[in-house]
Amino acid sequence: MARYKLLSFKLRLAKAKKSNKSPPVWVIARTGGRVRTNPKRRHWRRTKLKLRTKEGFFD
Repeated sequence: MARYKLLSFKLRLAKAKKSNKSPPVWVIARTGGRVRTNPKRRHWRRTKLKLRTKEGFFD
């Protein structure tokens, strides 16, 4: 991937990074353990982001 990145591309990468976390402990405690996992959790090797660049899709 190139060193130069568009600002919009970097913002999308940052949003994806922030959303890729498990729920806080207080959420698990408040729901009595019903909510334990984040269904939108993503592994960097298994599931790729479908982000669009100037050249095409970035895998």
